[in-house]
Amino acid sequence: MVALGLLILRLGVGLIVAGHGAQKLFGWWGGSGMTGWTGAMTRMRIRPPVAWAWMSALAEFLGGLAVALGFLNPLGSFGIAGSMLVAITLVHWPKGFWTAKGGYEFNLLIIAAAAAVAIAGPGAYSLDSALGIHLPEPWPLIIGTLATLAGVGVALGTRAPAEATKPQAA
Repeated sequence: MVALGLLILRLGVGLIVAGHGAQKLFGWWGGSGMTGWTGAMTRMRIRPPVAWAWMSALAEFLGGLAVALGFLNPLGSFGIAGSMLVAITLVHWPKGFWTAKGGYEFNLLIIAAAAAVAIAGPGAYSLDSALGIHLPEPWPLIIGTLATLAGVGVALGTRAPAEATKPQAA
């Protein structure tokens, strides 16, 4: 039953996040595509916006697919967590906790689910299990956590100062 529970968790979280990434990458399901997503990165003052737009969209899309398929656990979870941490910090935190007001409630739930999969493993119904892939523990968790936090720090550190985005008076 545990393997079935992990499969349901992986499919739910992984496919939702992959879909969110597909909105950014391909403009599917009402998404803005990369042009719109790069514009959003520009408005968030992330530099360089094109590179970070691609990294974040791919982290969601490929990370979500990896979690859904149970492939190379825990790497997909780190992509998801990093993307959600940046979204919380740049967009949702000032709006409070609840999603109804644009808050970070949903993003935090996604991080919790990704962390649960990373720690528990993908389960018996996964590509990792079918292919006999077993990353050595605990190093992927330790290194992945540190790399995710470092990546989030770099992303946040590339923001232009607020005054740099204001129009200059003539």
